[in-house]
Amino acid sequence: MEFKNRRLKISLVIGVAVLFWAAGANFYRGNVASLATGEETYKGLKLFTDVIELIEKNYVDEVDSEKLMQKAIQGMVRSLDPHSSLLPPEAFEELQVDTHGEFGGIGIVITMKDGILTVVSPIEGTPAYEAGILAGDRIVEVEGETTQDMELWEAVKKMRGKKGTKVVITIMREREPEPLEFILIRDTIPIESVKAKMIRPGYGYIWVTNFRDNTTDDIVAALNKFKRQSSPLKGVILDLRDNPGGLLNQAISVADLFLDKGEIVSIKGRLETQKKSYRAKSRGTITDFPMVVLINGGSASASEIVAGALQDNKRALILGTVSFGKGSVQTVEALRDGYGLKYTIALYYTPSGTSIQAQGIHPDIVVKQRWLDENENREDEIRLKEKDLKNHLEVVPEGMPRPQMQPDEDSESPKTPHMRIHESRHSPLDIETLNMDHQVMRALEVLMGYEIFKTAVNE
Repeated sequence: MEFKNRRLKISLVIGVAVLFWAAGANFYRGNVASLATGEETYKGLKLFTDVIELIEKNYVDEVDSEKLMQKAIQGMVRSLDPHSSLLPPEAFEELQVDTHGEFGGIGIVITMKDGILTVVSPIEGTPAYEAGILAGDRIVEVEGETTQDMELWEAVKKMRGKKGTKVVITIMREREPEPLEFILIRDTIPIESVKAKMIRPGYGYIWVTNFRDNTTDDIVAALNKFKRQSSPLKGVILDLRDNPGGLLNQAISVADLFLDKGEIVSIKGRLETQKKSYRAKSRGTITDFPMVVLINGGSASASEIVAGALQDNKRALILGTVSFGKGSVQTVEALRDGYGLKYTIALYYTPSGTSIQAQGIHPDIVVKQRWLDENENREDEIRLKEKDLKNHLEVVPEGMPRPQMQPDEDSESPKTPHMRIHESRHSPLDIETLNMDHQVMRALEVLMGYEIFKTAVNE
């Protein structure tokens, strides 16, 4: 009986392995080079099954074959780049939460950096944001459980939950000698992605916190509201700082809103079917005012597409610091038994042909966020970037070989000066807060200076 069970498990291993091999062969169908690697792939699969069988028979402890296979496949996929992974059924289900839907959580974008759960950015208006959790914070415990060997999807699932319930997370922060414990009450993560305010007569400010299915419509509504003011609209500040991205179609739509022609972004993959270019359409374009776009190290993915498109098409000046540099395109394929595979298929390129991947968008005017405490003025040193992630993809000139991959607080606690400044800088929109924001004020100076220069030239 034991022999039969073992043979059944080995057959399952072979079945799963062949599934991935067959999917890969189908994916690269028509590629002559893939035929040459078929024999090597088969040898690798045979080695894989030999190892599994030996471990099952001889390892000091009894092993769970299914978990062993999951970890083997996960290791294989993760060695590709930090955004590719095998998704167990629970993780695949979490990923399919619609962007227009609601879920209970604390409101942070997270990634794995050197095997450590790390905050990319908090989402504006959420419990994590209000508590003062910062980009670059390393989450070491969730509900008292270490995150050392925790999968990304497991951490997400533990932090999500019913609105009104409590979750405790412990973080390590740069220049904080002791761990900080945060007791957070889960809330419904808001779907609002756009906030807007007239900061001076004729000068509007639009803050896009992420790209959801209604972002373009909300920006149009904000612009229409500006135009109903007594003063004519002379300029707009589009704030994409700490915007982790979102829907590609919305990024293209937002860029198209301000461009009447030209390329917005191109996508280039290994296969011809993965190459595509998106261009602006003249219909519905709004071009009757100058723009300044704000970015920083927390601006990623979709926000980088918008900034790059407006910069390369000379539609807006980009002000701030270098963006995150997440310029890769992932797809998700459904597998058997509820599993999913998320993997990278292409890279984004700005209209000038520049890759965003691990490079980021470089501002036309570099302006760092000025902290009230000058000792805190180290934004670029502590902020996590795509290039800091293990196995991140490097972009090389066309025709050159790609480099080899690298191997493998209690809510009542006193807050640090850095946390207090962060809350001041990111508090809900009001004129006083915006007047204290150094980057916003510099952007306003640029727009007002342009208006003065234009008026002087025309006189």
